[in-house]
Amino acid sequence: MKKLFKLFLVSFFALFVFVACSSDDDPSDNNLFVGTYNGSVSYVSGDTNISSNTGNVKVVKVGNKYNFLFSNNIPNITGVEFIKEDANYSINVGGSDLSYIRINANTLKIFYVVDGKTWRADATR
Repeated sequence: MKKLFKLFLVSFFALFVFVACSSDDDPSDNNLFVGTYNGSVSYVSGDTNISSNTGNVKVVKVGNKYNFLFSNNIPNITGVEFIKEDANYSINVGGSDLSYIRINANTLKIFYVVDGKTWRADATR
């Protein structure tokens, strides 16, 4: 009976560890991306052209969406949702090679085009 009980406990523990360490955790579900990324930032809209090699972008999570708060008086990008792109990066919902926000724990790459406005960032932390 003791052996059966031990086998049950070991099986239960193994199942718990397996489920808790699931590899399908979506990084966009946690606060992995939140923080400040430093690097080059720019913004172009009509006659407005702002650029800096020493700018930063603060990433803030609000619910399931992210806000990108730019330095240098660059307008913010708000309400962005993410999906996992590959093992290393997540990309904004609706992103493509022509307009995207790619992010991981260490790197932020933005080439985001909306309504004739273009935001760019190449930053790390």
